[in-house]
Amino acid sequence: MTSGMRPSEYLALTWNDVDLSRGIVGVSHTLEWQKGGWEFGDTKRSRSRRVVKLQEWVMALLRHRMSRESNSCGDDLVFRAKRGGPIRESHFVRRYFKPLLNAAQLPNIRLYDLRHTAATIALAAGISPKIVSEQLGHASSAFTLDVYSHVLPHMQEAAAEKVQTLLLP
Repeated sequence: MTSGMRPSEYLALTWNDVDLSRGIVGVSHTLEWQKGGWEFGDTKRSRSRRVVKLQEWVMALLRHRMSRESNSCGDDLVFRAKRGGPIRESHFVRRYFKPLLNAAQLPNIRLYDLRHTAATIALAAGISPKIVSEQLGHASSAFTLDVYSHVLPHMQEAAAEKVQTLLLP
């Protein structure tokens, strides 16, 4: 929810993509179910290959998971199904995500919508649109601003107040 990654990107993460000491993950490929089996592929665009900084609490969860699964390293997927293979997004959504939303009395959203949630939260927190654009792997910050313009009106008010405070202490 906080990374801004697409489901096909985080489901493709291997432990080689995770740098626990620096708190980052490298997004360099996708994983999707195609007729006949699993396929690793390129990211949506070349700009989608990126490094994403994760919050410390997320990194703590990953460290715990790695220590619990001592055989998890290298090319092994970070997120695996109970049987050890890749997670099929549709099964995960049906079995875990939708019940979690229902239990929390949240709206019925798509897993992909968490990407939008991450961007909206970041912009509302005052993170530069350029940084949000890089985190999402967008081609430009202009695209990010176009997509998330609904978050920006209150930011203009806050910006005006900050400038006023600087000019008129």
